Amino acid sequence: MSFPALVEPADELTVDEVRRYSRHLIIPDVGMTGQKRLKNAKVLVIGAGGLGSPALMYLAAAGVGTLGIVEFDEVDESNLQRQIIHGQSDVGRPKALSAKESVQEINPLVNVVVYEERLDNDNVLSVFEGWDLIVDGTDNFATRYMVNDAAYFLKIPYVWGSIYRFDGQASVFWPHAVDENGESADAPCYRCLYPEPPPPGMVPSCAEGGVLGVLCASIGSIQVNEAIKVLTGAGEPIVGKLMIYDALEMEYRKLRVRKDPKCALCGENPTVTGLIDYDAFCGAVSEEAADAAAGSTISVVQLEHMLKEREEGSRDFVLVDVREPNEFEINRIPGSVLIPKGDFLNGSALEQLPSVDSGTQVVLHCKSGVRSAEALAVLKGAGYDDSVHVGGGVVAWVNQIDPSQPAY
Repeated sequence: MSFPALVEPADELTVDEVRRYSRHLIIPDVGMTGQKRLKNAKVLVIGAGGLGSPALMYLAAAGVGTLGIVEFDEVDESNLQRQIIHGQSDVGRPKALSAKESVQEINPLVNVVVYEERLDNDNVLSVFEGWDLIVDGTDNFATRYMVNDAAYFLKIPYVWGSIYRFDGQASVFWPHAVDENGESADAPCYRCLYPEPPPPGMVPSCAEGGVLGVLCASIGSIQVNEAIKVLTGAGEPIVGKLMIYDALEMEYRKLRVRKDPKCALCGENPTVTGLIDYDAFCGAVSEEAADAAAGSTISVVQLEHMLKEREEGSRDFVLVDVREPNEFEINRIPGSVLIPKGDFLNGSALEQLPSVDSGTQVVLHCKSGVRSAEALAVLKGAGYDDSVHVGGGVVAWVNQIDPSQPAY
């Protein structure tokens, strides 16, 4: 389905702009009018990370007149494998400022607005206000639902993307869209596609599961392609469609996504009529994991002391790393054994542990403490009442106890 252009064209292009964008101008579907629309457009990009990097760079190169960057984090060395808008000299610097400098180097004609802050319920509506289009490069479910809801309330379309390992997805959510005849397009929102977030701990983040660096460029470029189509009215944006890309098999699929009449946000009888508590909605950990961790969480300093006591023979416990084997190869807490979280969920881990009545305590850890809390809930349910997990996991161990090991 085709849609009218989202923005009106600017009055003119300068001689310098005609030279710069000449390859766009000779495309009939873009031309002078389309390029003037891009010049007049205001696009807000959320995140200057894996997806935000290629999105910002190509939006700038395309001549989008005003670009917004929402980013609160700093550049870390582990970002450089995929976040190509940053370089080695940017490590330790604010990502927003690093990204702004790169955008201005690509195209000094672009006006860049920086929001060096974390999006939350208190600021998201004010940050979004006045932008024509949003490109969502976030990497967690709570923020995705918040972006979706805020964009809906402000009637701003947005281009969504998601990446994990070799897999990527992209779509355009524009519930208020009207077709060329001025009639409602009955387009879905993100909640129509995903009414509920996955159970906590079920879907690992990129930090836990990894992501192929070049996948960011594949999905990020799709997002920019769709942004240009929405802004200029060219072609048929993937409104009401979900693009799925499998980089390992080099396979693209396109699925139809229909508006859900029972959607909590854009349906016939909405129950979400304002911003909600998105952390509670998505849950950092399940209720079972939170209950299990309450009173059964130790610090890495306590663990270090316990390991010394075990060496001296005054304490007996087994330290279990519930991460994946490839993570275990990168770094580890000395004296730990590997039993992935999946083995706890399917029950096979219990066969690899001392029996409940052996008197041997089980201590769990993962990268940050989320997966180990989920595994702890399984142990508690199996009768291992004195089992504990390590808050902060390997990240805290490397930062506080053993900085000689690599972080990831």
